[in-house]
Amino acid sequence: MALLIVGHRGLMAVEPENTLRSFRAAERAGVDAVELDLHLSKDGGLVVMHDPAVDRTTDGSGRIADLTLAELRTLDAGRGERVPVFAEAAGAVTAPLQAEIKDAAAARVLAAEIGRLRLHGRITVISFHDDALRETRALLPDMPLALVTGRSTASAPERAVALGAGMISCELAHLDTAVVERAHTAGLRVISWTVNTAADLARARELGLDGVVTDSPSLVRAARDGHRQAV
Repeated sequence: MALLIVGHRGLMAVEPENTLRSFRAAERAGVDAVELDLHLSKDGGLVVMHDPAVDRTTDGSGRIADLTLAELRTLDAGRGERVPVFAEAAGAVTAPLQAEIKDAAAARVLAAEIGRLRLHGRITVISFHDDALRETRALLPDMPLALVTGRSTASAPERAVALGAGMISCELAHLDTAVVERAHTAGLRVISWTVNTAADLARARELGLDGVVTDSPSLVRAARDGHRQAV
């Protein structure tokens, strides 16, 4: 079975992460899904950005939660790109989206936007936060969910089942065959982040993963071709 290829924050190896430019590049590269990250602005805007603060990825400073959407819109997110909101990201590409809730408070707003934009068939809601996934399940009973894990990967299969998720997205360094086998036995798909080298890809295949999350267009091509070339 072919690996599911997920573009991490678009394709952030070549474009400013979590921007419309990056999402479009990921789609052109042929990914199966585009991953993006969500926070709430001071006035409740569903903002696409990874960090809780704007300092690393824009020319501004401060926490997203302390800035209005209008203030966030004035920032340069790289190469002249503006900080997008979720609706813009969803409209920029046709690929399925993995929408990661970074701030648990964003769960309710995301659920409302999915309903308003009629995106039920394109979205998988993902998060490190059990509470965010639990609330999403209550608001959108049929929404596909994925639990994201790093150091807590050992408990991921059981937590995912309890949350009603169908997938776990785990940091590669913390994955082992025991976790993958328990997940598959429970009917869960297993993908891993962030897979950016030939060695990472080889490890993902060795573990029998269902997919990879990558920053790299070269890795997308390697995964598609089934080669273990340098990327």
